[in-house]
Amino acid sequence: MSLDFDSARMHNPDLNEEHDAWREQLRRFIDKEIVPNVDTWDEQGFLPAELWGKAAAFGLLGLGYPAEYGGTEEGIDLWHRNIVSEELSRTSLGGLPSTLLSHGIGLPPVVAFGSEALKAEVIPPILAGEKRIALAITEPSGGSDVANLQTTARREGDYYIVNGSKTFISGGMGANWFTTGVRTGGNGMGGVSVLVIPADAEGVSRTPLDKKQGWWCSDTATIYFDNVKVPAVNLLAEEGHGFIVIANNFNGERMGMCVMMEASARVCLEEAVAWAQERKTFGKRLADHQVIRHKIAEMKQQINACQAMINHCTREIIAGRAVFGDIALLKVQCSQTMEFCAREAMQILGGIGYMRGNRVERIYREVRVNAIGGGSEEIMRDLAARQYQL
Repeated sequence: MSLDFDSARMHNPDLNEEHDAWREQLRRFIDKEIVPNVDTWDEQGFLPAELWGKAAAFGLLGLGYPAEYGGTEEGIDLWHRNIVSEELSRTSLGGLPSTLLSHGIGLPPVVAFGSEALKAEVIPPILAGEKRIALAITEPSGGSDVANLQTTARREGDYYIVNGSKTFISGGMGANWFTTGVRTGGNGMGGVSVLVIPADAEGVSRTPLDKKQGWWCSDTATIYFDNVKVPAVNLLAEEGHGFIVIANNFNGERMGMCVMMEASARVCLEEAVAWAQERKTFGKRLADHQVIRHKIAEMKQQINACQAMINHCTREIIAGRAVFGDIALLKVQCSQTMEFCAREAMQILGGIGYMRGNRVERIYREVRVNAIGGGSEEIMRDLAARQYQL
């Protein structure tokens, strides 16, 4: 057996012919529409607007969403979503899914908690690739401390008046709506609500965050709300129930990140193995040096552990038995594995791995955002400890 991206994926008995067909179709789309442009999009710092229409026409944007709004829900399960995360990660363009698929975290709260009128207005154009939505939770005053967010929404008749700011918002510059965490009540999680705020509402402004270590093509922004008038019908669930709306999103976001990190680690393994088999030093291949062989073996060992836990957690989510602490620790495990594999692959590639335009270099500079975004390693461990009632 060889050690490339596909062969390093352990057998999963839960995947069937339909999953395999989806992977094959998706890979053809990605190889045609994305792979040839990776370096250009990364260097230019943004994705072309026409990509959303192409992704929608292929069926990528609507995967798993209700058919009545233009999605494809029948026969779709979490394994299909995992395959999307894997295949997009194969490109090594980490900023791609965080922008192209920003609706993956911005739209589910609307689907689950929005009124029928709001869903009919927002969901169809997003799944058609005509408009976009972003999740706006993180604030300059605090990242993962959702219970203490400071952006306020004061009820005045049929409207809320919103003031505050959000930052590190993926897809923020191109979004037409923001699924926004606001404070409608007192301190703590009981005072948090969620509003869908139109980006073109008077008083909304934004600035790009374009000096990032990684995710260069990611459309990241700081959003400002200055006495923004938002229809009260844009409230998701009930006032004061925002923490439930936000928390309902966490596990899906974290599982997607876990799969992408594991797949990125596999990309590093593939590149390291290919170089070690080709490059010769001191009269023999790099792969014939014990120190290199042990690096590769350790990479595969850690990747195997991530895959096994991803598959376990996916099965538990599908069965309705998800253990949130396990998912939190899986995210830590996958971010550490991605970091380890990126480092070891960079060491094996040597100077060539340090040059822009190769997948290992790109993944190496995108390690930290995965270890921080969606819940930092430290917060994930603490969350797990509390889930286990320590």
